[in-house]
Amino acid sequence: MQKRKKILSIVVKTLIGLLSFFIIYLRLGNEFTEEKVSLLYDAALSAGGLACFGLSLALIPLNWGIEAYKWKLITAPIQWVSYKTATKSVYSGVCLGNLAPGRATEFVAKIIFFKIENRPKITVLHFVGGMFQLSITIIVGFFAILFRINQFQDTNAWITYVVFTGGILMVLLLALSIYYINPLLNFISKKIRKGAPVEDFHYTFTPLVLVKLFGFSLLRYSVFCLQFCLLLAMFNVTIDISILTGVTLYFLITTLIPMISLLEAAIRAAIALIVFKDAGISNTVLALSSVLIWLVNIIIPSIAGYIILLRQNFNFKLFKTQK
Repeated sequence: MQKRKKILSIVVKTLIGLLSFFIIYLRLGNEFTEEKVSLLYDAALSAGGLACFGLSLALIPLNWGIEAYKWKLITAPIQWVSYKTATKSVYSGVCLGNLAPGRATEFVAKIIFFKIENRPKITVLHFVGGMFQLSITIIVGFFAILFRINQFQDTNAWITYVVFTGGILMVLLLALSIYYINPLLNFISKKIRKGAPVEDFHYTFTPLVLVKLFGFSLLRYSVFCLQFCLLLAMFNVTIDISILTGVTLYFLITTLIPMISLLEAAIRAAIALIVFKDAGISNTVLALSSVLIWLVNIIIPSIAGYIILLRQNFNFKLFKTQK
């Protein structure tokens, strides 16, 4: 049964990827004229274009630095680590997350920076912590949908239904995870460490910690949006309220739709072409910007994470044997 579910999951995600390639082909078929490519090239290499791209790159340490602080904050009741260690943990997780759909392997690299007896609880906190960022993406995305509700009713009504259903389920899951954090931590710890004595642990999300986690998640989300807007501006796109709501919808949909790393760039480009369909932006610009934001936020941090893992002498047995 488990094997069938895994196969079905792979098939669904592969079909999403193939559909994305088809959408890109339909939208970009007539875009690559010599004149249009020349205009894009000139815009990207202009002083303004280079400045926008350089600033988006400069925001990478801020983006992942905020995530490292959140990671340090949420894991502190289990094990205190330095900010430097938390940063290494986060970058390593970004790298290893590319190995599985939905970045399911990210936690494997992150937990090796913690004591072996704490890793089951840290694993749970990885998924709970991710839901704080997800909830901000969903909440802001809901406001964007309300702003553009008439447009979706006329053309892409399915976006409204998918987003609201998926978003509400995710927010409820976060609420349940916070409320039942102690049973989750203790149950999973005992399941993973069979045969070894495991003491019950009491973990509490204080109001101050919750405010910090949500606040820094919102700040990080703002950095994401700023980076995307900078990459659009690199190609002389004027940023207005319509573009901003499109950016928030883009992040919302890319968060809720399952991804396969090998097809992720194509899926993201296809989503951008759908979300910004009536925004008056060149399809080529949309495709390039969506791929660039993926390179800036995932691929470059993954390279840094790979270097960190090499220095850690990481292998798949390490998280089982290291003490």
